[in-house]
Formats: sequence, C-alpha cells, structure tokens
Amino acid sequence: MATLANFRLVWNGKIRLLEYYYGRCRTKFLYSIHSNRFSTDWNASNISATLAGGTKTLVLSTGKLAKFADGCAVATLGDTSVMVTSVSKTIASTNSFLPLVVDYRQKSAAAGRIPMNFLRRELGPTEHDILTSRLIDRSLRPLFPNGYCYETQIMCNILAIDGINNPDVLAINAASASLAVSDIPWNGPVAAVRVGLIDNQVVINPTRFEMQKSSLNLIVSATKKNLVVMLDGSANIVYEQDLKKAIVAGVKECQGIVQAINKLAELHGKPKRPMEEVMRIDDDLKESIKSLAEIKLRDIFSDTTHDKLSRDNAITALRNNVIETIKQSIDNADLTAVVETFGIVSKEIFRSLIFENNKRCDGRELNQLRNIRCEAGLFNPLHGSALFQRGQTQVLCTITLDSVDSALKLDTMSMLTSGIKEKNFFLHYEFPPYATKETGRTGPIGRREMGHGALAERGLRPVLPENFPFTVRLTSEVLESNGSSSMASVCGGSLALLDAGVPISAPVAGVAMGLITKYSKTTPTQIDDYKILTDLLGIEDYLGDMDFKIAGTKKGITALQADIKIPGLPTKIVMESLSQAIAAKSQIIGIMNATLSTPRTGKENMPVTEIIEVPVHQRARFLGVGGSNLKKVFVETGVSIHAKDDNNYTIFAPNEMAMKEAREMIDAVLKEEKAPELEFGGIYTAKVVEIRESGVMVILYPNMNPALLHNTQLDRRAVMHPSVLGINVGDELKVKYFGRDPVSGTMRISRRVLQSSGAPVVKNFTSS
Repeated sequence: MATLANFRLVWNGKIRLLEYYYGRCRTKFLYSIHSNRFSTDWNASNISATLAGGTKTLVLSTGKLAKFADGCAVATLGDTSVMVTSVSKTIASTNSFLPLVVDYRQKSAAAGRIPMNFLRRELGPTEHDILTSRLIDRSLRPLFPNGYCYETQIMCNILAIDGINNPDVLAINAASASLAVSDIPWNGPVAAVRVGLIDNQVVINPTRFEMQKSSLNLIVSATKKNLVVMLDGSANIVYEQDLKKAIVAGVKECQGIVQAINKLAELHGKPKRPMEEVMRIDDDLKESIKSLAEIKLRDIFSDTTHDKLSRDNAITALRNNVIETIKQSIDNADLTAVVETFGIVSKEIFRSLIFENNKRCDGRELNQLRNIRCEAGLFNPLHGSALFQRGQTQVLCTITLDSVDSALKLDTMSMLTSGIKEKNFFLHYEFPPYATKETGRTGPIGRREMGHGALAERGLRPVLPENFPFTVRLTSEVLESNGSSSMASVCGGSLALLDAGVPISAPVAGVAMGLITKYSKTTPTQIDDYKILTDLLGIEDYLGDMDFKIAGTKKGITALQADIKIPGLPTKIVMESLSQAIAAKSQIIGIMNATLSTPRTGKENMPVTEIIEVPVHQRARFLGVGGSNLKKVFVETGVSIHAKDDNNYTIFAPNEMAMKEAREMIDAVLKEEKAPELEFGGIYTAKVVEIRESGVMVILYPNMNPALLHNTQLDRRAVMHPSVLGINVGDELKVKYFGRDPVSGTMRISRRVLQSSGAPVVKNFTSS
C-alpha cells in the first residue's frame, strides 16, 4: 500500500509538472499569436519628390497610419502634413453615377489652437473646407473607370500646419497616393502643384508669404503624359502668355510627383480588385433603341427652333415611347437598362452631329456667343443692380454698400492658411429650383452654390479699389439657367458694381468653354479629333467633356476653373480653349460697355462716409456715458460711428441727408466757446463748484468744464477729504497749471506746489 501511495504521489507530481510547463508554453504560444496579429508596425515607407529649384521636398508615406482603410497616405511639405484615407464598399450601388464623397477638414489642433465656439470643438465644415473638398473631388473624379458605382469616401485629415505651406495641394497629392496604394480601381495617379507668378517669374508651391507678392494663384492637377486634369485659380489681371507659361510649368512639375506616387504604389500598393459592371450595356438592346430613336433624336438635336424646355420635353417624350415599345416587344425588360442605354445613344448622336455639321443644337457656330442683353439700375432703392441675360441664362445682381465694420470676418484656420483676416467684398450666389423649372426645398447654401459664388467673387475682386471705404456685398440670383450661370454672375456683377458707383479699374466678363472629343478606335487613350465650344449650353455641359470657365478684363485674366470629365487633356487643347475664351471675353465686354462702361455718380441713395478728428479732452463728451451719444445718433439718424484710432472716428451714413443730420448732432455735442490758452506753469484763480470724496471740482474761467483738483494736490499734508481744510463751494483757490493728460485730456492742476514762501504771480483772464 505504501509503495502504491508513493507511486501515486510521484505520478501526480509529474502530471502537475507537465501541466505547469504546458501552461507556460501555451501562454507563450498564444501571446506570440496575439502579438503577431495585433502588432503595431511603426515603420512607414517614404518616397520623396524634389520640387522645382531643389529647395523644397514633398514626402509621401504610407503603411504607418490607418491600416484598416483601403488606402492611406501622408503628404508632408515643410512642417505641414496631411493624412488622407480612401475607403470603398465592395458591393456596387444601384446609382448610375459615381458615388464619390470627399471630406476635407482643417482642425484647430493641427495649428495648436482651440476652436473659439461655445463647445470648443470642430463643428460643421467651413467654406474653405468645402471649397477645398470640391478641389480634390475635381482632381480625382475623372480618373475613375467608366461604370465604377461603388460608394467611395476620401477623408482628408490635417495633421499639422506650419502656417507657411498650404495644405490644400498636399491633400490632393495625398488623396492620389492613398487611392494608388489601395485596391480601389482607379486610373491614376494624379499630382497637383500651386503655381505663383512673382516679378514675372514662375514659383512652384510658393509659401503663404510669397503668395502675398504673387499676381497669380493657380492650382494645376495633371497626370502622366502631361495631361491636364483640373485647373483652378485667381489672378490679378494676368496676361494670356503669362498664364499659359504658368500652366505649362505646373504640368511639367506634376510629372515628378506622379512618378513618386507610382513608385510608392509599386513598392507598397495592393493589387486592384476586379470591378463588377453593374450596368452592362447589351449590344442588342442598344441596336434596338438606335433603330427606334436615332432618326428622331437627330431631328431633335438638329432643330434650331428648340429652346431648353422644348428640347428636353421632346427627348423625354421620345424616351417614354421607346420604353413602351421595348416593354411590348421584350418580356420582363430591364427598364433601368433601357433608360441608361437610351442616354448613351442620345449622347453619341448629339456628339456625332457636332463633328458632322460643325454646328450646335441651337444653330450657332462653334465659336459663336449666344444673344446677350444687359440692363442696369433696375430698382431705385438699391445701391446697385443689373440684369444680365445670355441666351436662356438670366442672372439678377444687386449691390449693397455698408460700413467697413460689416466686413466678413474669417475663421481662425482660414486666416492662418490664407493670411486674410477679413473680406470687405464678398459675393453670394443663389440658385433657386425655379431657375430650371423644378421644385425643391430651400435651405442652407449647397456646395455647388458655394463653389460658383467663390469663383465669381475671385473673378471680380482684382478690379475693386484697395482702400474702398465701404463693405460691398454682391448678391447674384439665377433666375433662368441654361449653362454658365457662374460666368453670367461675373458679367452681371460687374455691371451692378458700376451702377453702384464703385470705382472698379475695368469691366469684367466671363465665359464658359466646352469640348467634344473623339477617341481613336485602335488606341482608346488617344484623341483623334475634338471641337471646342464657346459659351456653353447646359446640354453641351451635360453631354460634353469639359467645362472651362474664364473671367477677366480686356487686358488680362482674373479667374479660371477647368472641370475636365475625361482622363486628362493635352496642354494643346487647354491653350486653344484659353485663347478662344479670351477672344469671346473681349466681345462680351464690348456688349456690356454699350449698356454701362463707367461708374455712376450722384445717386441719392448712396451711402456716405467721413472721418472726424476728436481732441482727446473732448472724447468723453463726444462718446457720452457708455457711448450714449453714439447710440442716440444711430437711433435718430441711422448713422453709425466707430473708432478708427485714438483721435479719429469713422462716420457711416446711409445717405447724404442722414449724414447732415448726424453732423448737426455731433457739432452740437462738441460745440463750446473758444477756451483761453493756458500757460504751462501759470498760476490761476480757481473757483470751487463741487466737493467730492476724491477732491474738489474747480473752474478756471467761465463756461469751462469743471476739472478735478485731487486730494493729493490740495495741500502738503495728507488730506482724506477736502472738508478737513475747510474748503466750501464758491471758495477761490490759487492753482498751478501743468497742461493736459495725454491720454484722458483732463487738466493737471495743483495747489500743493504753491504752498511755499513768496507771493505767486496770479494770471487774470480779464486782463491783457
């Protein structure tokens, strides 16, 4: 029994020892699996691209941040860094359009700031965020393959801002890199640079301080083989040849960044996933629709008597007839496919007619403008107004002038990146549903309206005077729209500014250019033929390949924006479009000048501004207690008064009559009899008019505002109250005058300094 017990004890001990070692090994094994599965690899892969001049280096990296995203890249220039993630669903949506969303946010933490709102956190996107999101979207969208219908989101996260290098161009390059390294189908990469023009020299990616001296702010997005994908810029009346030089330099500079992104994708990118074609075009269905609709579509697109509505109605009626015919001839027909195929057939016929006839659907030549009508000064109560009609695009522009204190204050982050604190000219663009015979809810401004308004504002800003004493708000309301409403806003806005008497340096006009291309059948990426269209129609924008907007004066260009819908344009086509647009722009300005070419003068309802100087010693009387005098002037006359500096105040009146009334009130407040000149160090007789805790109020001459003789200046002894010295109202005291306080303007007088031996010589105002 003892032997058996010992055996069991030894055996149990061995089992426990084995369990102990097994447990340790299992723990190590599981820890190894856990650490391998959830390990954090901090080694990012970097690729650098040296920019023009060799003084700046753009660094692109991936593999360190946001690994769950389909693609992530960080772009760094100087100490500014932007992280962009790309995520796409793997199940296609039922939409026939590309469901791409770009979200760009400038966070205060990136600049070491705290948001100055109630919650002290970022709220909705700012106007600058939305405009930059549109900029990125227009650079990426043309390079997605046809038929791509997967919901895709590009999120741009600003990691750090140094206040020198602008993050918007970095965001485009980082977005391109994130798509390139992802498994999302995309025909990129695309690269972007900012081009400045300083002393007629092209500068690539200028700093914020260099941009203050630049006459051009141009962003160029381009892909391989020097193909332009997007242009967006503003200029201070830059000549055509200088702009072309800048575009060529920008496209050339983009090639090095494209190579860097390609290298990053080759080394660290994922294989592109196969793309399922949601809407596969059935050749038999296409031929059936062609046989049913081609002749009628040709008739509709060739009928120059059609306007926008009649043409749309004719196409809609034909499409409905085709659908009914297909439903009767094919059982269980896919109506969605029928509608999509009908759209494709319509697009092909519309484009082929332009190549065949060198004419457009409204009968115009390729470089011909629509009929233009202008009218200014529509409503007398308005400071300025104008109606601009180009074809079936009609825009009403109004001008409101207000004081400089009504300037638009920018948010902190926009100030940091642009260097602009406030804007005294801004344009608000409105596109109501009735402009296209539609219904819809009206509410906050949309991204499209914000983008169109910003473009029109950039087109007009360079011609406004620098030190204009008013804040200018231009409202552009689109009443009818059939293409190029933003450029119509530029034309109407220029006329409205002239009607308001704003001394602009030159009239400004804008025009939109279109493009129809024909690609080679043997080489699908090569353009065999193309037609450039001047003064774009809505249908030409919808079925065409480009919307290139150019605004400027007769001398030069002030703004441009190119939305290209195909995967890049050769610079040759861009330059031809630009030259053709400049010729059309000059023609439009000639038509506008026939209506109004110089600023109006003598309008009765024009606001008036003046600057008055208020001496320091009269400031308290001028302002009143708590600014009561200024409030009284505003309530009774509508005139606002604001401090410009220590001695000067700006008066803003809605009209000349109100200014006259306000000046009378101000003069009455400041009116006083001419005071005798007091001699510094002179001794005068002062009469006590009031006893206070801090001293006595005295006057040195009749009708004088009482001055304080402080307790510390009453006697050589320390005095807590004037009654200690037996001073009463009406007593006369000898005081010495030491001038006025430079800040408050109050008299500095003393009785204490006279309490010494020797009879003082007292000045008498009644004597000579």
